Amino acid sequence: MVLQTSNSKLSFHERETDIEEHGVIGNCMTAALVSSNCTTAQLSMPYFDSPSIFARIVDVKKGGHWSIDPQTATVNKQMYLPSTNILNTKFLADDAVANVDDFMPLSSPTHLVRRVECLRGTMSFVSECAPAFNYARSGHSVRVDSGSNTAYFDCPDHINLDLRCTVGAPDAVSDPAVSLTSHNAAERGFLGDAVCIKFSLSEGQVVTLVLSEREDNSTSPTFASTEHLLESTTQYWLQWSAKMQYKGRWREQVLRSALSLKLLTFAPTGAVIAAPTFSLPEDLHGAGRNWDYRYAWLRDSSFTVYALVRLGFKEEANAYVDWIASLLEHPNSDGSLQIVYTIHGQREMPEIELPHLAGHRGQKPVRIGNGAADHLQLDVYGAVLDAVYLAQKHANPLSYDCWVGMRKLVDYVCDAWNQPDLSIWEVRSQKQNFLYSKVMCWVAIDRGLRLADKRCLPCPNRLKWLENRDNIYEEIQEKGYNKQLGFFSQSYENRDVLDSSILIMPLTFFIAPTDPRLLSTLKHVLLSPEKGGLTSNNLVSRYDVTKANDGIGGEEGAFGLCTLWACEALCRAGAYDKKLLSQSVVMLEDFLGYTSNLGLLSEEIGKGGQALGNYPQGFSAVSLISACFNVDRAIEKK
Repeated sequence: MVLQTSNSKLSFHERETDIEEHGVIGNCMTAALVSSNCTTAQLSMPYFDSPSIFARIVDVKKGGHWSIDPQTATVNKQMYLPSTNILNTKFLADDAVANVDDFMPLSSPTHLVRRVECLRGTMSFVSECAPAFNYARSGHSVRVDSGSNTAYFDCPDHINLDLRCTVGAPDAVSDPAVSLTSHNAAERGFLGDAVCIKFSLSEGQVVTLVLSEREDNSTSPTFASTEHLLESTTQYWLQWSAKMQYKGRWREQVLRSALSLKLLTFAPTGAVIAAPTFSLPEDLHGAGRNWDYRYAWLRDSSFTVYALVRLGFKEEANAYVDWIASLLEHPNSDGSLQIVYTIHGQREMPEIELPHLAGHRGQKPVRIGNGAADHLQLDVYGAVLDAVYLAQKHANPLSYDCWVGMRKLVDYVCDAWNQPDLSIWEVRSQKQNFLYSKVMCWVAIDRGLRLADKRCLPCPNRLKWLENRDNIYEEIQEKGYNKQLGFFSQSYENRDVLDSSILIMPLTFFIAPTDPRLLSTLKHVLLSPEKGGLTSNNLVSRYDVTKANDGIGGEEGAFGLCTLWACEALCRAGAYDKKLLSQSVVMLEDFLGYTSNLGLLSEEIGKGGQALGNYPQGFSAVSLISACFNVDRAIEKK
């Protein structure tokens, strides 16, 4: 729950909200971020990776926003309606209380609905809808029809929108008066007019604002239809949440992570994006680690499906396998897949900078697109095969055509695993023989063999697979473990560099959780940076940026997924050592304190505890679900 006092000394146009001060809503086609002061601060339409309409979170002045401001001093409380992705913001004053329900119905075209209701007394509001189309690069025109309480935004370069206002409530004595006007926002840097909506509500009165893609011959919705949108959306999320099979100690945190992951799923194709935002900084000191995550990485999608299928969500697992199967129909010339695709399966996502946008907290450059699209990252095949393997245990059986495609991937891994690559952290320096990639190549072949055995599927290259799986294992143990320092290294080249991605080993059953080499590596990771480790205040970093040249420079925060991998490695070893299990529980509970007040997770956590990186981040949510699931199971076994 978020508490915030509105009407501070700073004007609305000067106030800047932190990353963690936002909730997310969506319809599995796109998503919007809504701040704790009830401002829509991020929205791309019609799809996740479409150009933005609102991007205030990366430019507080001219990025575009849709605010709803009470015209009296209030305290704000923000929460999700239980077991849903409907965000509720409550405004509390001494003589009045009102709330706003923000949501997107699961329908096409996209509707962003903002339902304002007065619960006690009387409260006046001013709402400003100030879009900045095409990343604030394209102008637009506005027409206001006072008779129908509708405003029309026309942007020839991007998209046309309708903003409709309906009034009334079943128990209200009278309908509130609403005023819609347009006004010039050019002095603030906007390339088109904004629309201002003023209204005053008494107890029981409701105003519903709906921003929609333009439909031909469309008419303004009636009050009954907008109320139906809320009811049907609520029922959808309640029914979806009811499918979750996890009943453990951290059920609420796990469900919120699952709900956020569902929002990252693109329903038409089954692709899963890494996060619904672009260019939120991983550091607030000018490092330039600002990336666009609105794409479907094979790795992130695979781990997401792993988490959801563990919780009992089979529909998402089946959709993911179908998505992978569609990609396998058009592989690269060497039989490989690209590491990241657009949500529509396209390969091109040119990375460009937008110098006209100021950046979140002034952190430039603001980037869209992602240059990692052409990276060689061999680890992704382990993630894909592991997810498909798990899906086979809980979802639809694998088709023969899909199995043939999977076989080709394993064959490719057998031929390519000994190459250097850029691996999970997508470094922008030189390729290396990263241990994480070697381990995940082993996973890819291992899961291919398991799939063949479990399903009695034909495996003409079985002996080749077995030989390569064994060769990878032996090479990692021989070249990847630094006996002098007592830990698995980041790469064969950087033998004195510690990297927390190595903690994936026990999680993928590459190595026993109590193997002395693994325990020694874990011990080193959990040391403080001053002592050569990667852990500070129970938060784990990826690697020491002063020792490993990743081609980017600067600092970064601790990584959520690395912290949770360490927690899970402790819990798996804790099956044989109670002290390690207790340490795992403490670490997990500590980490939960760094989720936002709405239970959402960023990619990284700064030294001051602030959220950093794109948000909400799927990989962090996935890792939280896995850690909770496995720590719970370990506790039960004890």
